[in-house]
Amino acid sequence: MVASGEQPHIQGHRIWAVRAARLFDGYALRAGRPLVLIEGSRIVGIDMTGAAPSADLHVLDLGDATLLPGLIDSHVHLAFDPDDRSKQAMADEDDHTTLTRMRFHAGQQLRAGVTTVRDLGDRRFLALSLRDRYTAGKEMGPEVVAAGPPLTRTRGHCWFLGGEADGIAAVEAAVGERVARGVDVVKVMATGGVTTPGWGPHQSQYTRDELTAVTRVSHAHGRPVTAHAHGRQGMADAVAAGVDGLEHASFFTEDGVEPDWKTVGAVVKAGIFIGATEAWLPTGSMVAPHMAERVEQRSANFARMHREGARLVCCSDAGAGPRKPHGVLPYGILHFASLGLTSTEALASATSLAAQACGLADRKGRIAVGYDADLIAVADNPLQRLETLLDIRTVIRAGRMFQG
Repeated sequence: MVASGEQPHIQGHRIWAVRAARLFDGYALRAGRPLVLIEGSRIVGIDMTGAAPSADLHVLDLGDATLLPGLIDSHVHLAFDPDDRSKQAMADEDDHTTLTRMRFHAGQQLRAGVTTVRDLGDRRFLALSLRDRYTAGKEMGPEVVAAGPPLTRTRGHCWFLGGEADGIAAVEAAVGERVARGVDVVKVMATGGVTTPGWGPHQSQYTRDELTAVTRVSHAHGRPVTAHAHGRQGMADAVAAGVDGLEHASFFTEDGVEPDWKTVGAVVKAGIFIGATEAWLPTGSMVAPHMAERVEQRSANFARMHREGARLVCCSDAGAGPRKPHGVLPYGILHFASLGLTSTEALASATSLAAQACGLADRKGRIAVGYDADLIAVADNPLQRLETLLDIRTVIRAGRMFQG
């Protein structure tokens, strides 16, 4: 992937710049041929005057394009092959095989303009290893926010990732292990899921007391907690336990969907982020008809949650199935707009708001001085036509051009 124009040759931390017709800064569109100055991995200046730059400044001029902050997918599984429905085979897989697949998926994310991913379930803490290699500059990839293996019941949802823990003492010890290993966030499976037999998505895997133990220990060590929660009771218990995020927030019952708006009110009051995993390819078979109906109802519920003030973060659960390949996030932004969000709100849900959900709001999700130089560019004006996000023209990750 190469932008139109010359690839900047950067030695050391020499300042260079990228110019476009307009930019979306994470909150609003700004016109006037902005010039974004980059030194090393950070943005060091933004000139909105439209004036000609100095002759000695190398400028990558993208013409009639829009610069945006790199997209942030707050719910991915880099270790998951979306085309492999038998994820349980990972339990016996060697680390080299898993990491090779994770690197490939990370490249797919970058090509789609996703410069930061929050991996909410890996095996043997391999996402932390990948995170550290990318951070050290040993390889080029998206920034990785890593949870390690999610906490789950014995033979519970995604047990094959190695996070089984039963009872208060066991979950407290499991959180302690994750903190010691250096996770960025703790993920707990409050309910069962769709892809693992044994526990239905409507069934609670942990009691409220067990979930409270998870949040108590995690918060004591400065780690946020996000809970996979499809079922009504599991959602209510996770909210009462003080989680920072809810993933899926489906309100599934045994045979349908039944939202509890009292729980939604508590989510809004507490400022809990909802990871709305609404990104999927628009074609192909997704799930059985009865599950498709549930997903459609969940989308309608998300629309109402938004109207009631919930902080909906657009994310993908990339890797979970064939319609959720890595890099599918832009389709979710389009879908968000169909739920009643404005184009600005839909874009913010995968940039500035997603940065808040991931604990990165001080340096990600915006085009602003002092922020990471994670930038993407699309043709024309995405606020007028969000479909431009499906054709990413340029990706700049930590001040370096990505060519993939």
